[in-house]
Amino acid sequence: MKSSKPALPLRASLTYGLLLVALLLAAFTSRPPRKPTLYLIGDSTVKNGKGKGDGGLWGWGNYLPAHFDTTRIRMENDALGGTSSRTFQTKGLWEAVRTKLQPGDFVIMQFGHNDDGALADTARARGTIKSNGEESQDIFNPLTRQPEVVHSYGWYLRKVITETRAKGATPVVCSLIPRNGWKDGKVNRATNGYTKWAAEAAQQGGAYFIDLNKLVADKYDREGEAKVGTVYFTSKDHTHTIEAGAQLNAATVAEGIKETKGLALSKYLKK
Repeated sequence: MKSSKPALPLRASLTYGLLLVALLLAAFTSRPPRKPTLYLIGDSTVKNGKGKGDGGLWGWGNYLPAHFDTTRIRMENDALGGTSSRTFQTKGLWEAVRTKLQPGDFVIMQFGHNDDGALADTARARGTIKSNGEESQDIFNPLTRQPEVVHSYGWYLRKVITETRAKGATPVVCSLIPRNGWKDGKVNRATNGYTKWAAEAAQQGGAYFIDLNKLVADKYDREGEAKVGTVYFTSKDHTHTIEAGAQLNAATVAEGIKETKGLALSKYLKK
């Protein structure tokens, strides 16, 4: 006579199933939380060339990670040389970042150096209207061979700010770093132009603002024209910094983050 013991296999099967469920739940609940990402967008003063010191010139975005605990936050430098607040968007570069944004992420933007150009020239066609207003101008873009409505510098910033916040991420606007240009022993500043419009756009859009132009210019003034022109720049380029200049600017961005009241990004800075 064959002997069957259904109870034991059933009990074992149930035990195994419960154990498997418990292991799966444990694996799920013990999964570390997603690290937020800090995205950098801007022009060549944020990332020059391919970000490998092309021509001995560096953007400050290369050295910003040194100031953060990268075990707790991820950093991605998506800046591209030659872009303005307008062309970073019309070329689809901002859209590529926007689609990746998740709640809890951060976006630092710094534009302005390339916005002061022609709206519809055959070389760049990257200029923006010089204001934070709602002005616009209809043009025919000779590069894209398409009609285009060009807006103000501030309008393009506000668009990025709005779309960043819509994704649950935090926008931070930096005014543009100063160039190596001097008058009467003081470095030239963009106080009444792009800095002013960037600050206004940030306030209107609900973004944080770091006056990087002033913070860096103050340091340049203290160190003097001779030192700045040889330690942070070369004589051949008054816009793009060499390594020491990029390191100074990155440290200044980190200081600005730390000093900006209410900016949660500061908790990821190295102690």
